Amino acid sequence: MIIVPVKEGENIDRALKRFKRKFEKTGVVKEMRRRQAFQKPSITKRQQTLHAVYIQRLQSQAENN
Repeated sequence: MIIVPVKEGENIDRALKRFKRKFEKTGVVKEMRRRQAFQKPSITKRQQTLHAVYIQRLQSQAENN
């Protein structure tokens, strides 16, 4: 359960913004979306390797510039 203490005289919008940030950090929505459709482990592994190649390419380009 997420608890956001609201200080006296604090704007409710500010407290709501803190709640949203904390909720996003928990990763509940991201996990829910991931579980909506089954993905074969081989596809997941392939996507991870492609992402790693992409990141490595970006880093090598940054070093060259």
